[in-house]
This record gives sequence, structure tokens and C-alpha cells, in this order.
Amino acid sequence: MSHSTDQKNHAHFSHINAQGEAHMVDVTHKKETMREAIAEAFVSMHPHTLAMILDGKHHKGDVFATARIAGIQAAKRTWELIPLCHPLMLTKIEIKIEPDEAHSQVRIESLCRLSGQTGVEMEALVAASTAALTIYDMCKAVQKDMVISQVRLLSKTGGKSGDFKVSYD
Repeated sequence: MSHSTDQKNHAHFSHINAQGEAHMVDVTHKKETMREAIAEAFVSMHPHTLAMILDGKHHKGDVFATARIAGIQAAKRTWELIPLCHPLMLTKIEIKIEPDEAHSQVRIESLCRLSGQTGVEMEALVAASTAALTIYDMCKAVQKDMVISQVRLLSKTGGKSGDFKVSYD
């Protein structure tokens, strides 16, 4: 995408002020609406690593339960990790972890929701990423070449910019 095309599509970055300096966006006057975001991440691994997790034979304990807790904790602390994010009072955080034995991978889906003045996309992305990193961390002694991939926002609702959903076209 050329710079001029980029300027047409995005008039400005909301976290850059008129002087070109980074700042936290003022949401004081934004309308409070229900906001939700869903993100995903994948962890690919050898079949024997996935089998160890699924059979409950991992020496560190329940990998998926630990990853869920890590994702939830990460969503709540996103504002401490990502500069310029607002601290949010999330009302729902859900982490789903689905093993895909046919492809020897794990799919992580995170959902974050609140009624507020700013979106929860970053919280959902940080939750999915952290859950994936936790799976990696717990299993790295067994396999160091696992791959975390496709961390992305799947959908978001609420707010002035409207709804977004990944299109597979």
C-alpha cells in the first residue's frame, strides 16, 4: 500500500497528536456502549507433544487450564503492557482452547466484553497471545520448535467505528 493510499484510508492515527507526539486518547466524551472483541492464536506442535497435553501426562500439570488463567490475567492487565491503552473494567473474559489433532495444533480463542467508552480489541489479542505463550512455556522442555501463529482479531462490536468481522473472501 502506498503512503498516499494509506493517508486516504486513515486520515490520522488516534494516538498521535497534532505535534506528532504519542498520547493517550481522551475518551471522556465518548458514548458508553457495549463492546466486544474476539481474537485467536494457534500453537503448532509435534503430535507427541499434543498427545502428552491431552492425556494429562505433562509434568507441569494441566497446560490448558494454566493457559486459560494466563489469558484471563493478561486481558485484565493489557493497559500495563501496551503503552497508551486505557485501564478497562472488563465484564467478561473467556478463553477457549481447542486441540486439533489432525493438524497437530491448538486453537485459542479469546473473548473480551465490557460496557465502556473504548474498545477491547487489544485485550482480546493480548489474552490470546498470552495463552499461546503459556502453552509454549509449559511445553518448551518437551519441544522447543513449537510455532505460535495467526494471532489476529476475528471480530469487534460497539463504538463509533462500528462492527468488524474477518472476511475470508
